[in-house]
Amino acid sequence: MKKFFSVGEAAQAAHMTSETLRHYDRIGLVKPSKKDEWTNYRYYTEQDIVRLNTVRALQLMDLPLKEIKQVLEYDDLEKIVDFLARAEEKADEKIAALQYGKSKIQLAKADYESKLHGRENLRGPVLKEIPERVILISDTLESPTLDNLWNYLGHFYDKVTPALKDSFDFEDLAGIYTEGGVSRLFAVCKRYVETDGLKTLPGGKYLCANCDEERRERTLDGLLRTAGTEYGSYPGFTVQLIVVSGILHWNYEVQVYAGR
Repeated sequence: MKKFFSVGEAAQAAHMTSETLRHYDRIGLVKPSKKDEWTNYRYYTEQDIVRLNTVRALQLMDLPLKEIKQVLEYDDLEKIVDFLARAEEKADEKIAALQYGKSKIQLAKADYESKLHGRENLRGPVLKEIPERVILISDTLESPTLDNLWNYLGHFYDKVTPALKDSFDFEDLAGIYTEGGVSRLFAVCKRYVETDGLKTLPGGKYLCANCDEERRERTLDGLLRTAGTEYGSYPGFTVQLIVVSGILHWNYEVQVYAGR
C-alpha cells in the first residue's frame, strides 16, 4: 500500500516551502499523486518527493523551471544521460568557482585578522622606533578613496616602467606623504631599483597617534608641536599611514619624525 504525505510533510522532506509545492502543481512541474476532490488537499508519494528533490538539485545549477520541466518529461534514456552529464559538468564548474571564491574570502579574512592583531590602540602620542623606509610616491593620487584603495598597489606597479615591474615589491600598506604643503599617496617598497618618485624616510624616533578623518589635522598639528617643544625636531615632512578599520572604512596613524 502506497504511503502518502501531506503538502507540509512533502515540503519538509524536499527542503521546500508548501507554497513552492503548490506553485509546482499549478505549472505542472510536480503534481501530487492524489488530490482529495472534496477538500482539494494534495497528497504526495515517495516518488513525488524524489521528483521534487531532483527539481531542487537542478535549480541549484541555475536551470530555469521551464527547462527542468522538459528534462523531467524525457522518455529517452540516452537524452537523460546526456543531459545529466552536462549538468554534472556545470556542477563541477560551480563548485570550482565557489572554492575559488572561498579561497579569496579566506585570504581576506587572514589579512583583516592580521591587521586586527597588529593594530595598536594609540590613545595619545607614543614614541616609536621605526627603521628607514623607502617609499614610492604617486604622481596623481592625493588622498584615499574607495576607488583608489580597492586596487591600491596596482596603481604603483603601473607607475614604474614595464621593464622594472619585476624589480619592485610593496608592503600591503597605504599612506599619505606630505612635504611643502603637497600631499601624495605612497607605497612602502620591500624591493626596488632606482626610479622617479622614490623617497627615503629616515629611520629613528617617530611620534605616533591614531585618529579618524575628522581629527587628522588636529592630531597632526599636536604631534608637530610636541616634536618641536620636547624633541627639538621640526621635520619638513609628515607620514599618515592608512589603518583599515572595516571593509569600507579606514582611520590613520599619524607619524611625525622626532629625531634619531
